[in-house]
Amino acid sequence: MTHRTPHGSGAKGPDELRHQIEQARNRLARADVKGRALTRAADLRDKAGAMTVQLRSSATQTALRHPRPLIVAGAAGAALATVGVLRRRHH
Repeated sequence: MTHRTPHGSGAKGPDELRHQIEQARNRLARADVKGRALTRAADLRDKAGAMTVQLRSSATQTALRHPRPLIVAGAAGAALATVGVLRRRHH
C-alpha cells in the first residue's frame, strides 16, 4: 500500500492533518469492508459444504428406505410374468 506522506512526517497545518486523517479513515474502512466480506464468504462456503453433506446423507437414507419406483415396477412385472408362465405350465 502506498502512502502520499511517509511515516513519521508531520502535517504542515491543520488542514493537511485533517486530510491525512480522512485518508487514513478511508483506507481503514476499505480494509474493514474487505475483511468482513472475506469472512462472510468463508462462512457461506462452510455452510454450503455442511448443507451438501447433509443433503447427500438425507438422500442416501431416503433411497435406502424407499426403493426407486422403477425397481419396484420392474420387480412387480417380473413377478407377474413368472406367475403367468407358471399358470400356463399347469394348464
